[in-house]
Amino acid sequence: MPKKVLITGGTGFIGRELCKQLLKAGHNLTVLSRQKPATVKAICGKVEPVSELNLLKSHPGFDVVFNLAGEGIADKRWSAERKATLLDSRVALTLTLVEVIRSWDQPPMTVISGSAVGFYGDQGPHLVTEDTTPTPGFTHRLCAEWEDAALSLQTDSVRVCLSRTGLVVGKDGGFLERMTLPFKLGLGGKLGSGTQYMPWVHRQDVVAGLIWMMENHLAQGAYNMVSPNPVTNAEFTRTFAKALKRPALLPAPAPALRMILGEMSELLLTGQKAVPARLQSEGFKFSYPALENALNNSIKNKNF
Repeated sequence: MPKKVLITGGTGFIGRELCKQLLKAGHNLTVLSRQKPATVKAICGKVEPVSELNLLKSHPGFDVVFNLAGEGIADKRWSAERKATLLDSRVALTLTLVEVIRSWDQPPMTVISGSAVGFYGDQGPHLVTEDTTPTPGFTHRLCAEWEDAALSLQTDSVRVCLSRTGLVVGKDGGFLERMTLPFKLGLGGKLGSGTQYMPWVHRQDVVAGLIWMMENHLAQGAYNMVSPNPVTNAEFTRTFAKALKRPALLPAPAPALRMILGEMSELLLTGQKAVPARLQSEGFKFSYPALENALNNSIKNKNF
């Protein structure tokens, strides 16, 4: 049966593919975006754009809400002002969303809210499941407050799922787009020691996982939305260079990254050996469990 679905972050790298798949399945979509309505429709398809959450106050309600909005965490150096913006774009928006939802005639059956494996902080070489104790730091605080805001809807008898997403690979966007040109020019290489883990996942699996959460009425709580096969940065670098048929000979030393990026360098120099323990134990199947296939699919048909 078609569902009425609200999506925040629908024009993003994950959101636009989610819109495509939900529309294909016959659902009716409303997309929150600050972009012009014509732009939203050009990106997302036949959706109803809305520019502000407050315009949805006292609404009859939606069956499902996907809350995926948030400023890019690695787009700018982490000044105090930038950190405030990152928190505001996730936590404050989610708190507003909760307030708006509570004004509806009928609450949604399900809310699926974004998060990230940054929730766990730096975990070194240790295996990370949903039960792993996090290491304190800015990324943990950001994700924890974001999650807590969404989880507050459980008191309203709403089923809440959290998608702790890793580094998303896919065509035409995401972090691979930034990496491609340096690697094509032979300027790519590992970051720091290269021993830090990169919990990656293909966009197709992220979208399939989000839809699985929507359709699986027993699903609730936090899920690591990552491939079952995490790799180190050095291995990711070698595999990406191989996919592009280029060498990867120019490592970026840790001191240089810290000097250039400040605290944000920890995003690149630390990581999590995260695995999707709950998704796998509850029956979700990955289309791209292996990095080489995922990268070959993500760069296929690109013109260089």
